Amino acid sequence: MNTSLHHDEGAHAQGARPLIQTRAVTKDYPGVRALDGVDFELRPGEVHVLFGENGAGKSTLISILAGANQPSSGTILVRGEETHLGSVHEARELGISAVFQEFSLIPQMTVAENLFLGAEHARYGFLDNKRLRREAETILDELGFHIAPDQTVDHLTRAEQQMVEIAKAFRDELSVLILDEPTASLTNHETDQLFKLIGELTARGVGIVYITHRMAEIRRIGDRITVLRDGRYIDTVDAKTTSEDELVRLMTGRMVGAIFPKISFSPGEEVLRVDRLTTPDDAVRDVSLTVRAGEIVGFAGLVGSGKSETMQACFGARPASAGTVTYKGQPIGGSSPGANIRRGFLYLPADRRTEGLMMMRSVRENMSLAALDAKQVRNGPFLSRAGEVAMVSELADRLNLSPNRIERAVDHFSGGNQQKAMLARSLTRDFDLIVFDEPTVGVDVGTRASIYEFIAGLAGQGVAVVLISSDLPEILHMSNRAYVFYRGAVQAELPASELTEENVLSHFFEREAA
Repeated sequence: MNTSLHHDEGAHAQGARPLIQTRAVTKDYPGVRALDGVDFELRPGEVHVLFGENGAGKSTLISILAGANQPSSGTILVRGEETHLGSVHEARELGISAVFQEFSLIPQMTVAENLFLGAEHARYGFLDNKRLRREAETILDELGFHIAPDQTVDHLTRAEQQMVEIAKAFRDELSVLILDEPTASLTNHETDQLFKLIGELTARGVGIVYITHRMAEIRRIGDRITVLRDGRYIDTVDAKTTSEDELVRLMTGRMVGAIFPKISFSPGEEVLRVDRLTTPDDAVRDVSLTVRAGEIVGFAGLVGSGKSETMQACFGARPASAGTVTYKGQPIGGSSPGANIRRGFLYLPADRRTEGLMMMRSVRENMSLAALDAKQVRNGPFLSRAGEVAMVSELADRLNLSPNRIERAVDHFSGGNQQKAMLARSLTRDFDLIVFDEPTVGVDVGTRASIYEFIAGLAGQGVAVVLISSDLPEILHMSNRAYVFYRGAVQAELPASELTEENVLSHFFEREAA
């Protein structure tokens, strides 16, 4: 792993010259000021957390630091010298590498080819595949990532793809590493491995710019926190001593009460029954469960435990080889997702960019996607643009879409607002069963609270809700009961009275034989 530096290693002194700085950096897009005169600095050997609501300007700032975007005005200094970062390649040459939240991998290429994309090794004018594979294997081994270099990316899990993205940053000389929500798809073990790596890097003087919404991560690895709000610099504070309430106040400009709402559950009739469901790939094995109207049923487990795959199979997005799925008393095994949506059964996937949204299409088209056959958006056999606009405009107002521009491409919105565009589908028609798969990944505390209120409101109206989450507090505070999955099977069903952190975690791993 090449982490040699352009400065004295291990420098973590208060007065050490910053590795990278911005002075009054502003970034304008048509009709939107994403950054407004932002000052930021990263010192050698520190983890500097960028904190703020979705749309605060964090992603814009790191894209400028990484050379992927250029400021409209302001100055960037690298090791005290004014610098123009005209491209990602130029930034890499200066030791600045970024791992963005949205992956930039080519699925049909191997891990090794992705690691060295744009920096391929050649011999006698031909690609040196042996050297490519050897160096990729060295990087992966040193990082502790157990991935075969010759495996194609499209056969990797999302967590493994995240590891490949991280590994890409280590092919060059490294002095600044930018990590954008790097643990969103990682297990606890993989997260521990990443944090150990971060500790090794900072000990050598590498500076880390880190974006996360997880308070526990900030406490564990952060040194300083810079808070942005509405594209403006608010404050830089100490990560170890600043309280969560103070961070939320700085982030939102207001005091925020409890994130999780109080929910009074009144379970009604059974809406979904699953009996001994199995998929051909054994991602789901002999699963049986029920979901009733007016309740929120949590699905917990590690990445790849089968919690998401089970509901994908029920929804028709994954084939089943055995078992039955009954929805409102009727068998729906073998039905397509479209047919299930028309029945009133909606599944909102975890990966909003690749599975949930059409990123290059407008908010209007994305929000109305599940209701194209509904009366309010039809004019006989044709789509009613006026009806569609009216429906989507009302939903955008209701969910506080920011900016409220329904004809703007979803790709131009922050992650939290992209999530709102997908969640809005659940309000476009009457659904009796809605599955939320990782609904708060990559969203800020304020948006997270709004999503929880939204889900609680649906359950209060009698909708049957399944909440699939890797965030244990979500399961504990939002569910009236939960199923814990392990290796494709239900390991335990826990009623509200037994929903504790210890009880859930005790079923995350294989039980010892009695």
